[in-house]
Amino acid sequence: MTVTATSTPPPAAPKVSGGKSGRTRLSFPVVLLIIAGVLLALSAVRAITGAQDVTSAGQISAALAMAVPIGLAGLGGLWAERAGVVNIGLEGMMILGTFFGAWAGWQTNPWLGVLAGVVGGMLGGLLHAVATVTFGVDHIISGIAINILALGFTTYFAKLWFNTGEAAAKGGSPKQSPPADDITSVTIPGLSDWLHSIEKHHWFFVSDLAGVLGGLVTNVSLLTIVAALLFVVTFFVLWKTAFGLRLRSCGENPVAAESLGVNVYTYKYIAVIISGGMAGLGGAFLSLVTSHIYNEGQTGGRGYIGLAAMIFGNWRPGGLAMGAGLFGFADALQLRNGGESVHALLLLLVVVLAGIAAWKLYRKSFVQGVISAVIAAAVLVWYLATDTVPTEFVSATPYIVTLLVLSLSAQRLRMPKADGMRYRKGQGK
Repeated sequence: MTVTATSTPPPAAPKVSGGKSGRTRLSFPVVLLIIAGVLLALSAVRAITGAQDVTSAGQISAALAMAVPIGLAGLGGLWAERAGVVNIGLEGMMILGTFFGAWAGWQTNPWLGVLAGVVGGMLGGLLHAVATVTFGVDHIISGIAINILALGFTTYFAKLWFNTGEAAAKGGSPKQSPPADDITSVTIPGLSDWLHSIEKHHWFFVSDLAGVLGGLVTNVSLLTIVAALLFVVTFFVLWKTAFGLRLRSCGENPVAAESLGVNVYTYKYIAVIISGGMAGLGGAFLSLVTSHIYNEGQTGGRGYIGLAAMIFGNWRPGGLAMGAGLFGFADALQLRNGGESVHALLLLLVVVLAGIAAWKLYRKSFVQGVISAVIAAAVLVWYLATDTVPTEFVSATPYIVTLLVLSLSAQRLRMPKADGMRYRKGQGK
């Protein structure tokens, strides 16, 4: 049976309008004010509830470590979707990164493992590009297929490579690799201790700020610094260079881009392969920095959460970084057995929902306002009637936060116009 991909009509050229776009870009001072407001709210929650771990250096350090793989996966999704290719296969590419990173890391050194993880992810990206760009396979179907293939591939070869010979003697098993050496971490001497001493006083806002800053300058992996630089490089390349303009034009209107001489296939291939490399790097981070071994299922859906962070960030690196930080914070709560912290944050959720309810009622969106108010009241009753939350709920916190954030931010998002559309070469001629 022969399957032929039908071409979807190309998107219309964007209309030029003198009015403002639907989403206002936030300036840097406004972003700083938002961050300060969030920290002030967390300080109030800590002071009221006594949950000191909410803004502790340990919590922030763990949140940073959890945010990096999510952010890298989201960065991979940003590269692909800015070129018009939806990459649901980020989860599978992360799995390949964890496997190849650990496989090379324990045999050689962790930095070669990082390189192997990137290459593994890029191979997954290449496969996705061949399927979607060359053969016109539906992007969602191709991504799901890559996720399934990556899981099956790594499960099979983990049993083959990690359960025999030297690997088994060094701690390998059918579901995990032998441990790899650590990647160097850095701490700013003096500053870290000074911030820790301020944090111990538990002063309102000041100690919370010290805890946040302390978590950012204590035991930071060099790979975390590399990931932060990749966000800066991505912004510069995609928004400040001619190459980035051409690549983004492929995601907005590939027909118009081709008519101006842009090789749309080439740019889509480059974007999707880079996307896979970013996801592979995130997977290598999990296996070489977070745990030092490959473990079956260790990605835990972070590829999908990375996509959610990218959507929350409106397909831009700055917003993506903020979304990854939020999801990383939620992810860190479960690792630190944060039943008390999650319970304290219920109070913050009540305030947020109450504010949303008031705003919706003011805008005469009565149904949404009433629903938000009812949920806020239910959460308040839950908070007042309990002292902690069940472990099962803490484990589900990252996924619940993902759903809440997407549901609250989805109304003012603007994806690339040709994102996910099939494109056939020659349509612009």
